Amino acid sequence: MPRPPARRTRALTAPALALGALLTATACGAGGSDGTAKPPATASPASPSAVPTAPAPSRASAPALTEAQARAALITEADLGEPWSATQGAATWRDGMLKASSDKPDCRRLLDVLYTEEFFGPEARTRAVTGLDDDWDGAQLRYQVVAHPAEKVDRTLSWLRSLPGKCGEFRAVTAAGVPQSAAVWETELPEVGDARQGLRIALGTADGTTLTLDLAAVRVGDDTLVLTNGGLADVPADATWTATDLGARRLAEVRRLGRVEV
Repeated sequence: MPRPPARRTRALTAPALALGALLTATACGAGGSDGTAKPPATASPASPSAVPTAPAPSRASAPALTEAQARAALITEADLGEPWSATQGAATWRDGMLKASSDKPDCRRLLDVLYTEEFFGPEARTRAVTGLDDDWDGAQLRYQVVAHPAEKVDRTLSWLRSLPGKCGEFRAVTAAGVPQSAAVWETELPEVGDARQGLRIALGTADGTTLTLDLAAVRVGDDTLVLTNGGLADVPADATWTATDLGARRLAEVRRLGRVEV
């Protein structure tokens, strides 16, 4: 199948850069850690009166976000700047190309979750969601904040990480019976949050139509941001990177403020 077209790099606007710098300063230390607390110290057998030390609180034990807090953790068109604007509705390629199936179970599951946006299963709670449209190239970015136990999210992230090996290049068929060539690659994400995974998926038809879709998921404690950025023309990887970086830092800051207010 044809590879996705080369992407041009678009500079971020000044408001996005300024906000990114602010959140970097306020959310430093958010990336890379697994968030696991140290086990409590135990009393020595020779000192029966010693009192065990309580475990240090984990970032994953933060109280659940309120709906308002989850909405505050969303990114907006102002964060990405031109050409992004509030979405005008679901892109036509969602039903036309994403509503598809494959004879490979893992690849079929991938297509299902991309279409339904239930990346962590129906039991995961979506706290807030937004959509943005690229007015230049017709790309669409969908962004959500999900509440789900960390261990379950990490299992899904591990499954996503396995897909380039399990699927690689595969065949799919749309709901209308149109054959598609498909491929999955792993993509790099900024070092933010407690765990993360990025993928790029391409779906192509015999008439030369190619849907390119970026998927990024970042867990921050027991909250996770998930975004897809896809389109039939240019899909700017810089927008995926910026939305992931800024969104994870904003989510970490919202969680930090939520702990302070409790």
